[in-house]
Formats: sequence, structure tokens, C-alpha cells
Amino acid sequence: MKIISSAGFRKPSFLLVHNELSALTLRKPQSAYASSLWILSAREKRSGLVRKLQCSVTGRRYASTSVRSTPKPEKVHLHRKEGGSSSLYGRASLLEMKNERMENRARVYEFLKGIGVSPDELDGLELPVTVEVMQERVDFLHKLGLTVEDINNYPLVLGCSVKKNMIPVLDYLGKMGVRKSTFTAFLRRYPQVLHASVVVDLAPVVTYLQGMDIKPNDIPRVLEKYPEVLGFKLEGTMSTSVAYLVGIGVARREIGGILTRYPEILGMRVGRIIKPFVEYLESLGVPRLAVARLIENRPHILGFGLEEIVIPNIASLLEFEVREMSLASVIAQYPDMIGIDLKPRLVSQRSFLSSVIGLGPEEFGRVVEKMPQIVSLNHSPVVKHVDFLIDCGFSLEQVRKMVVVCPQLLALNLDIMKLNFDYFQSKMGRALDDLVTFPAFFTYGLESTIKPRHKMVAEKGLKCSLTWLLNCSDEKFEERMSYDTIEMEEMEMDSSFDMNTLMEPRGDESASDYDDSDDEYV
Repeated sequence: MKIISSAGFRKPSFLLVHNELSALTLRKPQSAYASSLWILSAREKRSGLVRKLQCSVTGRRYASTSVRSTPKPEKVHLHRKEGGSSSLYGRASLLEMKNERMENRARVYEFLKGIGVSPDELDGLELPVTVEVMQERVDFLHKLGLTVEDINNYPLVLGCSVKKNMIPVLDYLGKMGVRKSTFTAFLRRYPQVLHASVVVDLAPVVTYLQGMDIKPNDIPRVLEKYPEVLGFKLEGTMSTSVAYLVGIGVARREIGGILTRYPEILGMRVGRIIKPFVEYLESLGVPRLAVARLIENRPHILGFGLEEIVIPNIASLLEFEVREMSLASVIAQYPDMIGIDLKPRLVSQRSFLSSVIGLGPEEFGRVVEKMPQIVSLNHSPVVKHVDFLIDCGFSLEQVRKMVVVCPQLLALNLDIMKLNFDYFQSKMGRALDDLVTFPAFFTYGLESTIKPRHKMVAEKGLKCSLTWLLNCSDEKFEERMSYDTIEMEEMEMDSSFDMNTLMEPRGDESASDYDDSDDEYV
């Protein structure tokens, strides 16, 4: 073959060199491809491989026979081998990467086991690829006051990045006013907060709390008391619990204060917790509006477990001679009673009062009805009050009767009792039996009530019982002073607890549009 000239051009993906042939060669076009064709594809350039295909210029067969229209099996086999070889290289690389990840994770697991953290719950969780990064997370959690035990209680916290998760969340809480000294307790109660997004999760909840009339300065205290609130949906449990409370009569202006003192209400389901509690108290005779007032004054009573604590405590009261008709009054006077471990206290106090003043079981029931706080009184002050009454000249039997009528005698300020008794003896000229009949005399203010009323009665020359003199309002007493005689029906007045005092109308209340349907809260 005679090569006359050569011309070439280059493109990014291949190089083609074309040889011009002689005239002799051109007369045999069917067999006259006397050339060398070099192809460098983009794929071959990447792999660094150059394949050269040679052809014959005479009528001899092509060396590779690759130009036939139908590829030979050998050629197909060659392509499969090449493709297979390339695929095997790729699979080997992925396998190596997988094995490397498994080895890294195994090293991280060994590190955690070495410090006492169980990695059993971490499978499937994205963890640091190096022990050094995991060590950084563990050290940061330790600086926050969390122990290995705390981490084991919620090991998923190890999936939180220090820079991307933990620091932004803690910075936000600090700017909100949550005290750093409370961070440890905060994270022990709700470690999930470290997974949260400040913008998407935390800030909207804070805005919602402010909309519930919780003062900005109180927001940090609410979060410290109940950090779980940061994980609630805005239009879920939080909104329905508040709506229900307003619906039963809780004053709207009290909501902010109620949630500040007991934010756990925001996490209570109405149908499972709040509504059954309210309805149970109603079944005992406490009016719904009175229940609302109790919640305003002591919102934590909603946290008393109904089945576990409240109902058993009511059963204990009945067992200790408290009459069913008095249960509502007992609850209204001392709502905390239904949330304590009551029965042991009832046993202890009944035994103690029996030994000190000879109080019988039925009499103990009357004492609890009139002053349910008796179950929480310490024994030492009670003994001092009994000794004082005996020193005043009362017999033990009289003391017992006085306590049954007015159990408050066992809890009053002794200095005030002494002043009242001295005035009774020196100025009023009455017999001790008058005090046995009306022991509540010791509960009235000497300067504000006893002295001025006694002087007015003495000046008018009226003779009356201590009950008629003291057991009425100032307005009623002024009216009595216009009488010429004392009517007998006014000499005996019921001094028991008045439930109506809990249901006095409030100026800020308005009709509620809340729909208290049974279907809404199930």
C-alpha cells in the first residue's frame, strides 16, 4: 500500500485518522480498505484503554472480522467479557465501601460499650463515622449534666449533631430565658427537644403560649416546668383542653395564670382525663361551676389520677364515717385531700385523736367533714392546743365536744386564742359553757369583731348567745341591733361550709360558645 497523504481532525470524544489511497487501490473498492482506524471513545479515554483494529488491503480476511454486519460470537463474547470486567470493578468498590462503613460503626459501638452505653437501639440511626466525633457528642452531653444512665434512657440523643442540633436548640432556650441551671433536668425530662428545629418546631409553640395570655416573663418558667409542651401540635390537645375549661366556667382571664402554674394541662386529653374528672366531682355533688373555681385556685388537681387515686380516696372517706352528703363539702374545702395517700393518714389521725381526747369513730367522721385538713395536721401542735384548753379550765370531755363542733380549735394561732379567752373572762362575764356551746368564738378577730359587737350589745342591754352575737355578717348584725327582742330562730345558725361561696359571679364572665357534646371528646 502506498500512502499518498494523510489528513486528520480531533474531537473531544475520539480521534480519527483517514488515509487517502492510490489509484490502484481505488479500482478495488470492495476490498480496498487498506487503512488503519484508531478510535478513542470518551469511555475508553476514561479507562485509559486504546483499541486498534487492523484491516487487510487485499482480498484477505479481516484480522478481527469486526466489520461484518452480523457480529461473530467471538466478538459478542469479547464485549461481554469487557462489560463484565467493568461491572465487577464497580461491585467491588461498593462492597468495599459497605465493609468500611460496617467497620466504622463497629468501632463506634465498641467505644459506646466501653463507656457503658448500650447501642442496641441505635441500629438504623445515622451515627458519626468516627469514634472521635462520637466522643465529642458524649463529652458535650456530659457537660450538660447528663450521665451515662441518662443516655441509656434515651440513646437516640446520640444521633444529634453538636453543631447542627444541640447548640442551636440550647441557644434558643437560653435566649428565651430558660435558666442554664435547669438544662440538665430539662433534657432528662424531654431529650427529644435536641432533635427539634428552632424555626419549625419550637418558635411556633412559644408564640402559641403567648397567645394563651401567658406573660412573656412566665414563658421560661412554663418551659422549665413542662418541657414536653415543645413537642405538642398547636391545634391538637393544647387547644381542646383550654376550650373545655372555658366551657365549664373557668374564667378566660384566668387561663394564663392556670397554665403558668400547671402547664401539664396542655398535654391532657379532654375525653380521657379532664372531662371524666369533672363529671366525677359533679356526681359527688360538686356543682360544675364550683369545679371550675377549684381548678382556677388549684389547677394541679386535674393531675390526680381518677381511677388510681381519687376514687379510692373517696371510698376511704366513706369507710371512715364521712357521710356521702358531705363529700362535696369536704372536696370543696380541701381539694388536695383527694390526691394524697389518704387512707394511712385517716388511720393515723383517728387513732391519735382517740388517744388524746377520746374521739370516737363517728365523731372523727364529723371532724373530717368540718375540717378535712385535720388529716394533714402534725401531732405536736394538736397536743399543745389541747393542753391550752385544759389549762383554761375545760374538762377533757368538754374539749372533745368543742373539737367535734369546731375542729379548727386544733389549728388556730395560740396567741390569738389566748387574747380572745382573756377578754372573754375579764370583760364579757360569761360561763365556760358558753364556749363549749360555741367554740368558734376563738376563730373571730378580737379587735375587728368581738370587742365592738360586745360593746354595742352591752350598751343596748341585750342578752344573747355567742352564736347570735358573732355568727353573722356585719350588715346582718347592724340589722339585729334594731331589734327590741332576740328571735329564737336566729340564735342557732348553721356554721357549716357554704358551697355558694365558690360560685359567686365574676364580672369578666360571658356566655360561652363552647359545645360540650359527648361526641367531641372521646
